[in-house]
Amino acid sequence: MISSVLLQGLIIGILVSIPMGPIGVLCIQRTVHQGRRSGIISGIGAATADSSFAFIAGFGLTFITNFFKEQQFYLMLVGALVLIFLGLKLFFTNTIKQVRKYRVKKSNPFGNFISVFLLTLSNPMTILFFGIVFTGLGIVKDNIVQTGTLIGGIFLGAVSWWLTLTTLVSFFHNFFRIRIIFWINKVAGILIIVFGILAVLNAYFPQFNNAKIGKSEIVKMSKSIKK
Repeated sequence: MISSVLLQGLIIGILVSIPMGPIGVLCIQRTVHQGRRSGIISGIGAATADSSFAFIAGFGLTFITNFFKEQQFYLMLVGALVLIFLGLKLFFTNTIKQVRKYRVKKSNPFGNFISVFLLTLSNPMTILFFGIVFTGLGIVKDNIVQTGTLIGGIFLGAVSWWLTLTTLVSFFHNFFRIRIIFWINKVAGILIIVFGILAVLNAYFPQFNNAKIGKSEIVKMSKSIKK
């Protein structure tokens, strides 16, 4: 029983992490510029935030859930503005100077972790998502072992995805030249700005996000597992 719950958590953690949103783009960009360790630490930040949402949904911490729901607009708006700022910063970065800087200056692991952690937390709709998934799986909140195992599986699944992604990017990093990195910065910057603009729209029109969560393949999968 425990092993099947852990496996379900691993699958959910991977599927939640795979969609290439702003966090994925940011982790790839950091892996290319600052190395595999920086990308992995950034990915662990995202995995920790997602697991925190899963913890809140799984153990029914109503007062925290209500806080995120009540402050949803402001959290999403701040996250969107941060994304737009990061996108603009990436787009207008002098690639040659940045590459030289990271050759002599190590990246900041804590900064990499906390920045992605907070950005991931800025999307409180994830709590609703995990709530729907847990309901579909028939997870009982009073069963601490079962719920804890599922959350642990989600964390391990998410980390395994970020480890795989950053390893692949790092492997092919040797084939990158400054000009390629220059265009990676430009494309990553534009994508993150677009994600930021979409996040602003989601903040003002959250009903579209609710509809999207309800039609998610992971939600459908959780309902089929319950049957």
